Amino acid sequence: MAGSDVAGDGAVRRGGAARRPGASGGQRSDAVVRRAPEPLSTAEAPTPGSALPAWMRLYFYGMHGITLDVLLSSAWRFARSPDLRMLGFSSPYSCLLHSLTHFALEQLYLQRPRCPSAFVFNFLLYPSAHVGLQTLAGQALLLSLGGGPGVSAVPGALDLALHYVLALYHCQVFLKRFLRLRYPRQRQQQQRDSLPVVPSAPVPAASGDWRQGPRRHRGAEGAPGQGLPDLLRFLFFGMHGFLDEIFFTFFFNVLGHGDGTSSGHTSLWSFFMYGSCSFVVEKLYFHLHYSRGWGTWKRVPIYVIFIYAWELSWGLGLRMCGACSWDYSHYPLNFMGLITLMYLPGWLFLSVYQDLLSNVLWQVQYVPTN
Repeated sequence: MAGSDVAGDGAVRRGGAARRPGASGGQRSDAVVRRAPEPLSTAEAPTPGSALPAWMRLYFYGMHGITLDVLLSSAWRFARSPDLRMLGFSSPYSCLLHSLTHFALEQLYLQRPRCPSAFVFNFLLYPSAHVGLQTLAGQALLLSLGGGPGVSAVPGALDLALHYVLALYHCQVFLKRFLRLRYPRQRQQQQRDSLPVVPSAPVPAASGDWRQGPRRHRGAEGAPGQGLPDLLRFLFFGMHGFLDEIFFTFFFNVLGHGDGTSSGHTSLWSFFMYGSCSFVVEKLYFHLHYSRGWGTWKRVPIYVIFIYAWELSWGLGLRMCGACSWDYSHYPLNFMGLITLMYLPGWLFLSVYQDLLSNVLWQVQYVPTN
């Protein structure tokens, strides 16, 4: 979540969102051992039933677009006026446009094998489509926010060059790796159905604790899931932190202040705060839910206490460096202006949502190139 108040001309708020089930370990069944791994040749041409569903790709694309908005606006702002708070801006409108344009560009990217020249596709066709779509999306955003025709000026040479560089990144780096993600829904369901589990019978884990059979989370092959590598999960959590803060500050400003703002704000430091906080909370979720069998409302207080402690620790460190971007001194029930109980409902919501998000995220697998 995000703190809506900006100290000076902007301030942001923190919190985590995401977690993970699944401990590697335990014994594999003979059926699992005999199962052949998925061919790597399908990585960039996902087969039906293994690619991420459309809603999940749209979710990722919107989050990725907001991350780029924040990075670029923060760098531009810092270049003009150095500020260690590193504030960046985006909006839910931009998130929607990024989701749609990224999805359209993905469809174009998947047609790459049909182009006789890889060089022409990578450095001419795809960048041209990318620049054109992003320019149209930018103009549509300006018009939708009340800007007249005079506001929607033609992009300058610097803007076009930046869009071209982003197009190369999107084609050569982002999509190449993103389309290697797998969500093995059908195989996982078939494997679960084939495992004889008695609903009331506890299943002993390899470590000696007990897990309820129906609640045990299994990976694509029926064994305890491995999920995404730690680095990719950290990146996901950090980007999701940007998403949380942009949405929260946007709606807080619109509903709370009624100032007609068209964007939300966050800080680059939020990426590391959310990424690290959510990564630890994910471990708590995994341990408390799958090893100890704790229910949601027994786990959530632990999450919230940790989130507040994490926010206070980061706030103290950033304040010493003059980089703290939030100040809750004018709120009741605050401590040192760094945490406040006013945001407790938001943290409760994010804690519950993170459990739901984690159950989906931990089924995603990454197929490496080699």
